[in-house]
Formats: sequence, C-alpha cells, structure tokens
Amino acid sequence: FCVMADQAFSLTSSNVVPAGLQLPAAVTALREQPHVQHPEQQQGGGIPKDAVGLALGVAACSVPRSFRKRAAKKQVVRCAVAEATEVKMEEARPVFPFSAIVGQAEMKLALILNVIDPKIGGVMILGDRGTGKTTTIRALVDLLPEIDCVSDDPYNSSPSEYDNMSDEVRNRLANSEEVPVVKRKVPMVDLPLGATEDRVCGTIDIEKALTQGKKAFEPGLLAKANRGILYVDEVNLLDDHLVDVLLDSAAGGWNTVEREGISIRHPAKFILIGSGNPEEGELRPQLLDRFGMHAMIRTERDPELRVQIVESCQEFADDPKLMREKFLEDNLEFSKQIIIARENLSKVTIDADLRRKISRVCSELNVDGLRGDIVTNRAARAFCAFDGRTVVTEPDIKKVCTLCLRHRLRKDVLSTMDNGDKVQQVYDMIFT
Repeated sequence: FCVMADQAFSLTSSNVVPAGLQLPAAVTALREQPHVQHPEQQQGGGIPKDAVGLALGVAACSVPRSFRKRAAKKQVVRCAVAEATEVKMEEARPVFPFSAIVGQAEMKLALILNVIDPKIGGVMILGDRGTGKTTTIRALVDLLPEIDCVSDDPYNSSPSEYDNMSDEVRNRLANSEEVPVVKRKVPMVDLPLGATEDRVCGTIDIEKALTQGKKAFEPGLLAKANRGILYVDEVNLLDDHLVDVLLDSAAGGWNTVEREGISIRHPAKFILIGSGNPEEGELRPQLLDRFGMHAMIRTERDPELRVQIVESCQEFADDPKLMREKFLEDNLEFSKQIIIARENLSKVTIDADLRRKISRVCSELNVDGLRGDIVTNRAARAFCAFDGRTVVTEPDIKKVCTLCLRHRLRKDVLSTMDNGDKVQQVYDMIFT
C-alpha cells in the first residue's frame, strides 16, 4: 500500500511517471492536458480528493501483477505465522501440579520410584474410573529435570552417555566431530489406541522415497519417547501385539526395524506407564508380568478428602496459572529430591540377608520367574535413596513389595483375599 501511495503522490504532484509503470493511453492524454486548479485546491490547498483517488486507482492498476502477488503472498504468510503462534500458545495447556494431588499415595510412590530408577520396568495403574490416573501421570513431567540432547538427532541421543546414543551419534563422536547440544524437557509421548505398528516402531519415509527415490527411515513413537515416558491410556484395550512391542523395547532399551529393505536400530529407553479400568478388560498375565509395578487405585471414601479434591479441581479450572504458581515451590522440592536420589542410587546397599528374605517371599507366593525378586530389590533401593539413606531396611521392602508382587500371583478363583493383602501376609510371616 505504501508503494502504491508513493507512486500515486508522484503522479499527482510532480507529473512524472515512476519507473516500471506503464500508464494507459487515456491517463497519459489526461496528464498532457493543461493544468487547471481544482476548487478544493483553491480553498484548502493540497491535492483534491478525487484526483488522489484516481491516482491511487491508476497506481494500483499499473503495479505489475507479479509484484502484487508477492506482496499478497507475504501478507498471507505473516498472517499464517501469527495465527500459528497464537494457536500454539493456546494449545499449550497447563498441567495439574503433582504436589496438589490429594490421596493416591500408592500410585504417586510407584511413579516416583520409576523416575528414580527406570530399570524397575514401568507401572501398570488399574483402578476405578474418575480417580485421577491420567491427571497424575501427566503431572509427573513437572518433576523431571531437563536433559542434554544432540539437537539434530531424532532419537534424543545423549551427547555423553554412550548407552543412550544412536549409532549415528556414536560414529560422529568416533570421527571426532562436534555434535550440537541442547537442553530439552523430558519427552512424554501418548500412545493412542488406534496407533498402528508402523507408527509405533517407525517405517520407510514415503515422501523421500517418492520425491528423491531414496530409502529413508521415518522414526516412530518409540524414537520420540527415548529417554522419556511413554504413556498408554486404557492399555488393557490395546492390541496384544502392540503391547508385546512396547514391552520388548522397554525391557531391551533398543528398537529394531526390519521392513521394506530397511534395517535399522535405535535406542528406545523409556518408562512405560499404562492405565486402565479393570471393568473394561484385563491384560494377559504374561503381559502384566512384564510391568515392574502394579498400583491399584480406589475411590476415596473419606468425605473430607473428597471435598478437598473437588475444591482443588475447581481452583485449577478457574485459574490454572495461579494454582501452578501456588504449588511451584512444592514441585521444585519434589524435583530436587528426585535428582538427589538419582545421584545417590548407586551408593545404596542392601544386606544379603534381606535379599534372601525377598526371594523367600517370592517363592512362598509361587511367583513365576525371577522378575519379582529383581524388581523388589531395585524398588527397595530406589525408595531408600528417595528417603535420603544409603542402607536398605525392612520397612523399605515392606513399602514396595506389594507394588512389585501383587500382579505376579496366580489367580485363584476360590480365594476371596486381595492379592495385595496376601503379599503383606506372607511378608509379615517371613520378616517377623
């Protein structure tokens, strides 16, 4: 608009044709006529309105079409960027503060222990609907510190930890190449129920295959979740073969893809967290056994706690930003405690006699395999580190043994005792 206005002013005042403008013959003839002062010029001075309007119209018509297209395109791009920025800001929905969650101590403890030691093997959370399972899991991200990543690597590879590097980054470091490093928040990836195996594991990049004729790998959700959290809501409704893929990758720490002439592997170390309602269906026992911990969530029966939960939800709905600021210090304290526990985890020891008693509990409960023994030892060490100590005690084991062994018991249709109560009963018998 400014360009056209300048050209119009030059046309009306100096009677000079701007460079690049081809004026119509009628306008040229009009310009060559003797100049007659307009009445509006005589009264108020300046250029008459109709002359300016005519000049602007002529200038607009005379601007080359390619220039007008470029100007319009730039304006559209600017508008699109502004709208995208606005949408992005609106879509960044706030997360409920972890420290503001009332009750559900068992679930929160299982999540924190897995963050301290991801080798525990993830958490399976089953319970009544509407008990805050998804809210608690999403709130866990606030407690996790930022991590160093190679900026141009699609697998969130670590620049210093060899086990968390992709093969490409390892080769670059072996060749003494510098890798750009950036700090990122710990990724949290949601796996929808309708996801396909190609989307989960990764597949061939169709766009590059069609446009460039090259075989290229397009990373899937497992690649995005590396060094982070992979959350599956309603995991009991997910296809069994996808659950197998997730558990295999979580246990091995690598994802191998062999398809369409592509052979690639990349790191896929993540904390697998699943939630669901047992009324909608149950996981197969062999799949349930692959989860390190199993938390059972029940509806709070205390009226005071229920009122407190309702008030917290209403406060968050009214002003999420204010509530997050209110619990910021508590969240930072949680985060600091988790960081210290991670650093001290390798210093924690567990007595050989306690290890034997853990194995006796697993044997007495007829737990198949040795996953129960391994996970209980790891969880006890993580809880001890979280508590700020370096020597595991019997209360540490009692705190975590139900979470680690409840889902590994064989089902007895004639038994009326809850599996968690059965684990505690056997523990009391052996440790006392």
